[in-house]
Amino acid sequence: MGHVKGQGKGIRMPMWLQAMMWGTLAGGALVLGAGIAWLWKVPPKVVSTVMAFGAGVLISALAFELVDEAVQGGGLIPTILGFLLGALIFVGSNVLLARAGAKHRKRSTGPQPSEKDSPGSGTAIAVGALIDGIPESVVLGVGLLAGGAVSPAMLAAVFISNVPEGLSSTAGMKKAGRSPAYVFGTWTGIAVFSGLAALIGYTALENAPGTVIAFITAIAAGGILAMLADTMIPEAFEEHHNLTGLTAAVGFLSAFTIHHVGG
Repeated sequence: MGHVKGQGKGIRMPMWLQAMMWGTLAGGALVLGAGIAWLWKVPPKVVSTVMAFGAGVLISALAFELVDEAVQGGGLIPTILGFLLGALIFVGSNVLLARAGAKHRKRSTGPQPSEKDSPGSGTAIAVGALIDGIPESVVLGVGLLAGGAVSPAMLAAVFISNVPEGLSSTAGMKKAGRSPAYVFGTWTGIAVFSGLAALIGYTALENAPGTVIAFITAIAAGGILAMLADTMIPEAFEEHHNLTGLTAAVGFLSAFTIHHVGG
């Protein structure tokens, strides 16, 4: 597996700092997407196209970078148990957040509620976005344990998927009348938490046995797949329709190519 090296001329950045840096960079894609959506009106089909592509990239990354490596490093049983637990945790959290007003948090054209219509929905949307991003960030940190540097395919997958999420959600927030301070405070805070999640993923599991690392990695993978099925893919299909599958397939092949060439 190929890696992005964090080594300069004679000076090597501490691994924990690399983990936090890559996690923050990946989370920063949300802020980038938010800024684009706030300054310009991006056609929904463009957002959906990028989101479908990002979904395909993430599916490829979780299959080859997460699940496969979890099985190789810790065995099939911990991977299966972790994957199912991750999916259950995400789905359960998503149900609770939907009841609190965050059901359409990734929708740019859907009925995202305003705070006046649904008190507390703003907090629920922020928490939902944070829950979406934590598994992705954790695995960036955990990935450093195995290879000593971040995986290009996984980093690209998270970054590419976060841009349309920031775009779509921010467009919905803007239509719901949420303030710039709320919107950019939310995404900036999540970017910071993404860096901390990657840092925790690295430091907490630095000396953990392979079965534990496999279990945690699989939890993240299960959560990511559930997130894709529940939020990203429906949003992509809403506007993209018949081309969603093809665009996702191109995203999958792109990430697979990065993984294969890097290997």
